Amino acid sequence: MKFRTLFASLALTSAIVAPAAAQEKRPNILVIVADDLGYSDLGAFGGEISTPNLDKLATRGIRFTGFHTAPTCSPTRSMLLSGTDNHRAGLGTMAEMQAPNQLGKPGHEGYLRSDIAALPEILSAGGYRTLFSGKWHLGLTPEQDPHARGFQHSFALLQGAGNHFGTDISTDPKAGATYREDGKTLAALPDGFYSSDGFATKLIDQLRATRDDRPFFAYLAFTAPHWPLQAPPETVAKYRGRYDAGYEALRAERLTRQVALGLVPASSAQHSLDNARAWKELSAQERQTASRSMEVYAAMVDRMDQNVGRVIDALKASGEYDNTIILFLADNGAEGMDLVHAKNPRFRTHAAKADNSLDNLGKASSYVSYGPGWAQAATTPSWLYKAFATEGGTRTTAFLSGPVVSRPGSVAHPYLNVMDVTPTLLDLAGVAAPKGEFQGRAVQPRLGTSWVPWLSGKADVVHAADESIGTELFGSRALRQGDWKITDPGDGSWRLFNIAQDPGETTDLSHREPARRAALEQAWDAYAKSVGVVLPQPQIMVE
Repeated sequence: MKFRTLFASLALTSAIVAPAAAQEKRPNILVIVADDLGYSDLGAFGGEISTPNLDKLATRGIRFTGFHTAPTCSPTRSMLLSGTDNHRAGLGTMAEMQAPNQLGKPGHEGYLRSDIAALPEILSAGGYRTLFSGKWHLGLTPEQDPHARGFQHSFALLQGAGNHFGTDISTDPKAGATYREDGKTLAALPDGFYSSDGFATKLIDQLRATRDDRPFFAYLAFTAPHWPLQAPPETVAKYRGRYDAGYEALRAERLTRQVALGLVPASSAQHSLDNARAWKELSAQERQTASRSMEVYAAMVDRMDQNVGRVIDALKASGEYDNTIILFLADNGAEGMDLVHAKNPRFRTHAAKADNSLDNLGKASSYVSYGPGWAQAATTPSWLYKAFATEGGTRTTAFLSGPVVSRPGSVAHPYLNVMDVTPTLLDLAGVAAPKGEFQGRAVQPRLGTSWVPWLSGKADVVHAADESIGTELFGSRALRQGDWKITDPGDGSWRLFNIAQDPGETTDLSHREPARRAALEQAWDAYAKSVGVVLPQPQIMVE
């Protein structure tokens, strides 16, 4: 059965990407990850936030509309750097969310396992200088540090989140946000630290200090726009009043622009809002607070884009830009959790102690998220948001840009997966993946598939129609097979969707196609057994 893409397929008869062998020298590689960025936040993906630098990269490259990740950050990051499923890489669940029955189970260690040959390790051994700046979230101990996993130079926030102004820094990972530089724990951050500014500055410094004849692999992992929502006041001021019409209005605006950009079909039905009250039902004070939270969020995205511009300017100044492949992605769907009313008591405690008055929102002493209404505006037309295995939790912004792109401005719709990144980048770099052993230790094989044959026009798709690709986190499950998908948002019940016809997962086809659903359930069971899924008990109810 021939694979049908989500929408009208790209004609790939001519090459979009040229292999590394066709280039005069091996390419530099820059991977940029945004933390909890919504699918439609960037201008090039339908958003109204000012993101000119990312938009320019995206529209000069290939925008992917079917790129999928794990439902949350650390599982995605493990897949990104390993090329395999998060349950095999050690992040079958987040270290902070392990259920009692998952403790000590293989694949649920909460850090990147030692039997993974990580992408930076392989590229470093292959002659690349390897640089990292940003959020790590793949382990807290020295042997789990990025400096120990192949990055020759690193500036890392070890945990999954922290105050963006650095006020919660601690040398004890259990007491606060811990930063390490080249494996050494930092007791203080530079004066005037703000996460996006600081991470970009450190990467620029690394690029300048290490420049030689070797190509580089640089990984820039922003913590923006992950909660707590905080941004410099001059950037927040740019968005004052922009979101007073509410999240339903923003949702409609963004979907209209996505259709105009060719990112979703005009027939796309939006999934109804879940877990969110209608804007008109909020009190005047609630609307005011919600609008301000979204203003701060927009400023975080804006500031991140400014810093991407700084990195690009540095590459152009050094003469390295023209030979740099750039992959940008978000690590999961938009964050829909409300910190003030979160089920996690630790989050509620932080929110209760913070100064969340209207005039203080966005400052270092505030502690808020923006909630499920704005999150679903960001994931439109999809169902739900981060932490769910629905499209809203796993379909994310992604694009490829740089010298290998021979058809700038392309929009590609086929299903892609974050675990494909490592094999793709190794192919483009001309570095062979290890088989069975790496640097004296046994290592796992990769499950991801290189995009290079598809991108070069030698293959119609990356993943065939009969290939089963599963996911699970916190008990929320899904399995994709061609256009078809079964989804369990975490209540234990499967739904069946045709994503090509219904990207919003609005119509359950289980009763119309019972045999297909049964076959996909069996395929999910086989997937779960093969990667070692341990469903949490008791069930962890995601926010």
